[in-house]
Amino acid sequence: MEWLDAVLLQPLTETYFQKALIGGSVVAIVCGVVGCLVILRRMAFLGDALSHAMIAGVGAGYLFMKLVFGVEAHAPAMLLGSLIAAVLTVGLIGLVTKSTRIKDDTAIGIMYVGIFAAGVVLISVFRNAIHIDIVHFIMGDVLGVADADLWVAAFVAAFVLSVIFLFFRHLQITSFDPVMAASIGVPVLFINYLLTTCVSLVVVSAVTMVGVILVVGLLITPAATAYLLSDRLDRMMLLAALFGVTSVVGGLYVSIWLDSAGGGAIMLFCTAQFLTVFFLAPRYGVLSNVLRRMRMVPQQAIEDVLGSLARRDELAASRSEIEPHVSLSGVSFSKVVRTMERDELLTAKGRTLSLTLKGAQQARGILRAHRIWETYLESLGEASDDLHNRAHELEHVRDEEAIAYLDHILGHPDTDPHGTEIPSVADMASRKAIYSISELRAGSAATVEKVKTPGTGLSEGDKIQLIEKSNEPKAWVLKREGEPEKTLDHEQVDSIFVRLDHYSGT
Repeated sequence: MEWLDAVLLQPLTETYFQKALIGGSVVAIVCGVVGCLVILRRMAFLGDALSHAMIAGVGAGYLFMKLVFGVEAHAPAMLLGSLIAAVLTVGLIGLVTKSTRIKDDTAIGIMYVGIFAAGVVLISVFRNAIHIDIVHFIMGDVLGVADADLWVAAFVAAFVLSVIFLFFRHLQITSFDPVMAASIGVPVLFINYLLTTCVSLVVVSAVTMVGVILVVGLLITPAATAYLLSDRLDRMMLLAALFGVTSVVGGLYVSIWLDSAGGGAIMLFCTAQFLTVFFLAPRYGVLSNVLRRMRMVPQQAIEDVLGSLARRDELAASRSEIEPHVSLSGVSFSKVVRTMERDELLTAKGRTLSLTLKGAQQARGILRAHRIWETYLESLGEASDDLHNRAHELEHVRDEEAIAYLDHILGHPDTDPHGTEIPSVADMASRKAIYSISELRAGSAATVEKVKTPGTGLSEGDKIQLIEKSNEPKAWVLKREGEPEKTLDHEQVDSIFVRLDHYSGT
């Protein structure tokens, strides 16, 4: 118990440790919340730029107060100078990107290094008047927090968190979809400048207390850790704030135990938290991804099973009949079956596998792709002996638009080169859906819903039946209730959309 008191409770009795906890936690909370918006907008490099460019503002503010008022150091003046340097950096970055072909990341790299260098030159030239420890500026001294730093951090945190609370919806929509935000009247440019101002204030208020390295780390790492655990921005912000505070608390204790620099220990603890979540996050962690890949079954194996069962008259067969036709690629056939059962694609009763309605629809899509590819390959002059094998390879690389295009240029064939019926789109979707007449089979009855091309003799609401379809030339013979048959060409039937009343097909 004495050891516990010495290790955990004794530091809490020290004033410097209490100030470090309070100041570091305030900075960590606001950095974590703002950091979520920063990483979602890919602005991480901007935070780094602002923190480095601030040295010019700190030096200028210090020099101004020294030369004009004779004051050796004045926190508000240095804060104002830092803010001006941050705004100048953002303005120059925007000017370069809008006026030239140079991208944001390049402009940020140019401007922040240039302004940082200007600050270094300023301090070195006026070294007799400016007494700033650059190492302290970069590394910070969280264990030596002054009361003025605490008040500045608290004021900035209250202001920034209030802005985020008031403009949360605007910040959210502009972060995820700025185009839609602009289309519904959200002032995107104003919101972007508002966020940039908040980032600048956070960086400026925190650098004098925790240093350049720590403020950038607290701005990015806790938010990135939370990003691995949540898909909701509000929850992500809460988690980021929590991870920021735990980083400060854990890091300060580590610095006391190891007698090390406080800023470095905080960032070390923060990075350790990130790596832990990086490996163990339940959805986006490395371990979960490995386990997910281990559980995965190749899509080709599933499609092989679906295609093999779909070719059976009863849409069912024994395991021994199907397994030889499946490309297993290192997984067991039983695992493929279990996965398909879980996805409700088939049912397994004993040794018999049967397609469900969902599985049958997907299977017909595979057969449709296979047979359209066979038909297309034959039209290109492919040898008949090779049609099946080549189509079997291509059916697994299915793209609905590509298959629809091939079906169109082939004239919507009903059968493949072997005389087997090609499933139509109507075989795979709801009977309540709307199709073009070209997707129907002879004997199908339908109601016309839309006519895009005039001169077809049909109008919305007409009851029709597809009598027959001829291939040479391509023609569709229709009959409207109470009227004689009429023949339409390929272009006309593709422009008439119907809702099925009765379907004659597979």
